Amino acid sequence: MPGTVTKRRARTRQRLLAAAFDVFAEEGFGRSTVEQVCERAGFTRGAFYSNFSSLDELFLALWEERSARMLDDVRAALDGLDPADPEAAVRAAVEATPVHDAWYRITAEFTAHALRNPGLRRVMAAREEAIREAVLPVLVTALEQLGRRVTDRRALGDALVAVHDGTAVQVLLQPDDGAVRDRRHALFMNVLTAYSTPLESA
Repeated sequence: MPGTVTKRRARTRQRLLAAAFDVFAEEGFGRSTVEQVCERAGFTRGAFYSNFSSLDELFLALWEERSARMLDDVRAALDGLDPADPEAAVRAAVEATPVHDAWYRITAEFTAHALRNPGLRRVMAAREEAIREAVLPVLVTALEQLGRRVTDRRALGDALVAVHDGTAVQVLLQPDDGAVRDRRHALFMNVLTAYSTPLESA
């Protein structure tokens, strides 16, 4: 029953991913073990290793899954945007990339781990580049609908990542301060404006 096996394997994989998220968030990536993930998911080590070769691979799968979900959310947020209200469009896109306390801790710890491993660092850099290249066409199209043309795609992508990562820390440290979130939105707007020009002047 290939279809049944495939579905069961997919469910197993999803349970392992969900369990890993909880374990990484609670224990920290560096202190997490395969046994802890298996215990949380209710599986044996055999089930784990039939899906992932290591916790590193599991994290990268988790990252890819959440990145795909974020991209879908950004697309949905920008669907039917109003060209007359560009700030609302930017705010919707920013809200579609939320700052999540547990996920930030997990990714920060894994990034530190990857920086100590040249091979893993290259894998992470390639994955981040792929995500950036997937998001940029969505933003380019949205800016065109708002009457603007991107002048430097790579610089825009790098600047958006920098703003997201930097302001995420501020939002997490001051979660009840609405001004911090407002400045986050304004910075994204400034970056989009800085790396684009009105179509009529292009």
